[in-house]
Amino acid sequence: MALVQSQQITGSGLGTRVPRPLLSRGEKMEHDLENTLPLLARTPAVLNALLRGLPEMWTERNEGEGTWNARSVVAHLIQSEHENWIPRAKMILEFGETRTFVPFGREGHARLGQGKTLAQLLDEFAQARATGLKELRAMNLSTEDMNRRGRHPALGAVTLSELLATWAAHDLTHLHQITRVMAAQYRGAVGPWTRFLGVLQCAGHSLPA
Repeated sequence: MALVQSQQITGSGLGTRVPRPLLSRGEKMEHDLENTLPLLARTPAVLNALLRGLPEMWTERNEGEGTWNARSVVAHLIQSEHENWIPRAKMILEFGETRTFVPFGREGHARLGQGKTLAQLLDEFAQARATGLKELRAMNLSTEDMNRRGRHPALGAVTLSELLATWAAHDLTHLHQITRVMAAQYRGAVGPWTRFLGVLQCAGHSLPA
């Protein structure tokens, strides 16, 4: 849902207010690290509140063959902390475009999750995220740093600012994925209400970042 602010309707005599979008359609919001950090810091707590202690029906079931369940997504997020955001940020700062990021193995979550409970994975993600954010803050990034470029194996030149904005959007993508997968477990149970539930209509998925 778009951010909105109230706008006074004049001439009606009723003082009616209607919402007006703060961002016009297609308008781009620039990345601001001070806005990104609080969101990244909250993701572990959001996942913990949503998933810890739930019946396995919600956390272990997926959407069919070859799809992920909530547990898989948490393991993927841990893998991303270890192999993606901070390692790539460091590469940009040290090597610029002279070295290409190591390709991200999207199936690495299976190895990370093997033999671990969901509770253990949630704890591991929280620790990994705290470590990553500590390293990020210690970089004391300048505007010049944020504009520095690295090289993605598929996307080509990308800036550090784009990488960090993607980190936040990646969190939100997988929070959306988890709720979609969980909702799918009741696809049949909701009966005719299916067509009114947008979460059951979504077929979006993520590609490796």
